[in-house]
Amino acid sequence: MTARTDRVPFLLTPLAWLWNLVSFILGLTGRLLAVILGFVLLVAGVLVTLTVLGAIIGIPLMIVGFALTLRGLF
Repeated sequence: MTARTDRVPFLLTPLAWLWNLVSFILGLTGRLLAVILGFVLLVAGVLVTLTVLGAIIGIPLMIVGFALTLRGLF
């Protein structure tokens, strides 16, 4: 048996979880649909962030949308 060498530092664990979620969505939907979905989430996050109370939901939505678009393009 081989030991796993792809360990993530503790402070970067939330970013690794986000990247794994985005990769999972990309695997289910395909590249083009992932880019479109990411762009829609990005725009929805911007629109929700325009309200002060919506910033709690809008900023993470923008981050997920940006990550999904970035992952779908590259």
